[in-house]
Amino acid sequence: MSDEDDSVASVQRYIEAFNRGDGNAMAAAFAPESSILDGMAPHLWVGPTASRDWYRAVLAEGKRHGASQYHVTLDKPRHVNVTGDAAYVVTPATMTFSLQGRQVTQTGALFTVALRKLADGWRISAWAWAKGGQG
Repeated sequence: MSDEDDSVASVQRYIEAFNRGDGNAMAAAFAPESSILDGMAPHLWVGPTASRDWYRAVLAEGKRHGASQYHVTLDKPRHVNVTGDAAYVVTPATMTFSLQGRQVTQTGALFTVALRKLADGWRISAWAWAKGGQG
C-alpha cells in the first residue's frame, strides 16, 4: 500500500472506531500530541487526551439533547497529500444519528485530517469537522 492509501486507511479506521463507540480505539488512532476542532463547544481540544476529552464532550452533549446512535460515512477523499511523514486528507462525510427518537441525516460535511507517520504507522495529529446540511 502507498503512503496515501495508508493515511486514508488510518482515517477510515478512526471513523470505524467512532461508529462502534470505541473510545480506546479512537484514542489509539491519535498521535501523542493532537488537536480537534469541532462545531461543538468548547470547539477546540488539544493535547495527549484530546480524543478522549472530545468524545466525552460528544456523549455529554448528546445526553443533554437526546442524541445517540452516531454514525459517520466517509466518501472518496477529495484531497490526499503526503509529504514525507506528514499527510493531509480531506473527505466528504455524512453523519446520521437519532435525535429524541427521530432519525437525522446530515450531508455535505467535510472531514479534514492532518496525520503524522510514526514508528507504528500513520496517526492523526489534528482533525476538523465542517458541518453540512440536514437532509
